[in-house]
Amino acid sequence: MKEKRKRHSPALKAKVGLDAVIGIKTVAQIARENNIHPVQVSQWKTTVRDRLPELFDTDRKEAQHQDELVAALHQKIGQLTIEVDWLKKKCKQLGM
Repeated sequence: MKEKRKRHSPALKAKVGLDAVIGIKTVAQIARENNIHPVQVSQWKTTVRDRLPELFDTDRKEAQHQDELVAALHQKIGQLTIEVDWLKKKCKQLGM
C-alpha cells in the first residue's frame, strides 16, 4: 500500500523557509527539528527568497487598483445622477 504524502501548512512552510533564509541554523538542523527532508527546506527557502519582494510590491498594485475602482464608481455615480434628474424632469412633465 502506498503511503500518502504529508501536507504541510503554509505557516510551517513560511516559518521553515524564513529560518533557512535567516541562516542562524543549518538546513540540516532545520530539517531535523521539523521532520522534513533537507531538500524540501531548501526549496521553501528559495520560494521565500524569490517571493519576498512581492510583499512590498503589492502596495503599489493595490493602490492602483483602488484608484481605478474609485474612478469607475465616480463615473457610475455621475451616470446615475443624470438618470435620476431626467426621471424627475419627466415625472414633473407627466404630472406625477
